[in-house]
Amino acid sequence: MEERVSISISEGVADVRLVRADKMNALDQAMFEALVAATDRLSKDKSVRVVVLSGEGRAFCAGLDMGRFAAMKEKGGNGIPGGENRDLTMRTHGQANFPQQAVWGWRQLPVPVIAAVHGVAFGGGFQLSLGADMRFLSADARMSVMEIKWGLVPDMAGTPILASLVRDDILRDLTYTGRIFSAQEAMTYGLATRICDDPRAAALEVAREIAGKSPDAIRAAKRLLNNLSVDPGPALLAESVEQQKLIGSANQTEAVRANLEKRAPKFAD
Repeated sequence: MEERVSISISEGVADVRLVRADKMNALDQAMFEALVAATDRLSKDKSVRVVVLSGEGRAFCAGLDMGRFAAMKEKGGNGIPGGENRDLTMRTHGQANFPQQAVWGWRQLPVPVIAAVHGVAFGGGFQLSLGADMRFLSADARMSVMEIKWGLVPDMAGTPILASLVRDDILRDLTYTGRIFSAQEAMTYGLATRICDDPRAAALEVAREIAGKSPDAIRAAKRLLNNLSVDPGPALLAESVEQQKLIGSANQTEAVRANLEKRAPKFAD
């Protein structure tokens, strides 16, 4: 896990960092596994009262590793962690499958999670930020629901979380176009909690403040707030069903090839 995600705990605050800076913290199989392992570890540590999630280097997380898209181009493969035969509809972690748990696990933690986002949070990286209770962004941060670029849909628990944060027409705009939007737009849409000069420092400061509150009350508050959401189970399963139908299809493979070859796609009707 340490090769992809580092965890240091001090005075109740878990400082969790993605440490694949040379690849802008892109999500390869090892990163997925490390994220799931991190939430599993933190969920069992009673000393943890707050979590700050951030990325080293130039970005929070650039999304799915380009090597997986290259594999899709060459083999028409699924590009998902764990090999070609993973059934996305299989629930491996309660209501979630394995890739979804890399995001949903942060929402399930019994303590608050603050994502400190700088650089880019694209595709799966954007969805990862959604797993947090709050998102602190740098002024120059950029985000995107980028899955449509690759002929895919958000399938890492993004849709049920986004539905609770964003106006329906805005959600459709971002999902259909995959356009990149700014921190200021994210704030307008309800996707940013704060815009900060140094989001990680600000997140750690707020985390220390929360860590000074009654841990019983904080955990109770998170349970109550999580229960305000509608049952995410059907949405999580729907993500997986739709994504599984798209992966490896002719138009999805064409989307990947066109992007990697830097040309306009030619989709079949």
